[in-house]
Amino acid sequence: MLSLTISERRDLKARAHALNPTILIGDAGLSEGVLKEINLTLLRHELIKIRVSGDDREARAAMLDQICTELDAAPVQHIGKILVVYRPNPENALPAIKKVPQRKGSRKPLTKKQLASRS
Repeated sequence: MLSLTISERRDLKARAHALNPTILIGDAGLSEGVLKEINLTLLRHELIKIRVSGDDREARAAMLDQICTELDAAPVQHIGKILVVYRPNPENALPAIKKVPQRKGSRKPLTKKQLASRS
């Protein structure tokens, strides 16, 4: 299972907020076909949301652990029936988040006029 630092997990949670679940796990549970589909989706997207239809929280946590150990992925978040999983793809590196330039000697970001004059 892949491990993440706290700051990496926080950044991934922020990126996952806007995502819709791409995998749905039904009442039949986690099967080989579902694991293959999760693997293919992780190859394409790196960061995915999974919706589980069961009501048992321990079963969902066990599914998350099983997915992460079998697919060498990292658990990012488990809220209610939604699981967020991340596995980096070396061919597809996620773009770095750009920081807003700041004024010299100040913690305030540059104004629109100052940003326009820089480009």
